[in-house]
Amino acid sequence: MRNTAKLTTAVLAAGALTFALSACGSDKGSSSASSDYSGPLVVAASPTPHAEILDYVKDHLAKKAGLDLEVKEFTDYVTPNTATEDGSVGANYFQNQPYLDDFNKKNGTHIVPVVTVHLEPLGLYSHKVKSADALKSGATIAVPNDSVNEARALKLLAVNGLITLKSGVGNEATPADITKNPKNLKFKELEAAQTPRSLDDVDAAVINGNYAISSGLKPAKDALVLESATNNPYGNFLAVKKGNEKDPRVKKLAKLLTSPEVKKFIEDKYAGSVIPSF
Repeated sequence: MRNTAKLTTAVLAAGALTFALSACGSDKGSSSASSDYSGPLVVAASPTPHAEILDYVKDHLAKKAGLDLEVKEFTDYVTPNTATEDGSVGANYFQNQPYLDDFNKKNGTHIVPVVTVHLEPLGLYSHKVKSADALKSGATIAVPNDSVNEARALKLLAVNGLITLKSGVGNEATPADITKNPKNLKFKELEAAQTPRSLDDVDAAVINGNYAISSGLKPAKDALVLESATNNPYGNFLAVKKGNEKDPRVKKLAKLLTSPEVKKFIEDKYAGSVIPSF
């Protein structure tokens, strides 16, 4: 049986409140990390594929390496970082560098990457058309509503010729930065986890790889268009609060996550829908 804690909405809310209260009572800009490295290393992760990869490490590699690993699953993109910042967990595994940079800037957190493990290509999916070219004029496309993933979604559409973005636009691009929209596409901004559920209500949706997989989609097969893995800056990594990089448990996990065994597990299980980055 997996030793995985699934957090309810109430627990997530309580965790967020705890973080807010602790932040109000701490010195602004504090980035001190825990020096207590006893007990299990608790890692916050998205269920798919992050927790699945961690569970493979836990079940097949951790014991031999002397690592006591506990996995906590989160279904949002906020609580894993706030829980890492306040020490509720020792590390997290769910995000990429542009997202983390934006999160730290907006929330005053001090999360840093340890090692990059894999890429989940972002894709455009539809229950109504078989190709991106088949989208009709005025079609509605759901996109993630957080700034980084929305920009990433718009870049995917631009690379594939559906829209044109303002020159030089970065990781904060929004529909307002579209300069050409020949199909007069409309955009429905949703929390990233909700985009797969929108497929029956919109003409297409840009969906993060982890949410696509957990919804039964196969990115390598089902996506109308898919991000290229070449020079892709959105690799997902193990992250900790600044100062905890020296935690020997974190170092062990980083080594295991980039082992040949994990690379083979990712390649065999996800068949190109998740790509090892090491």
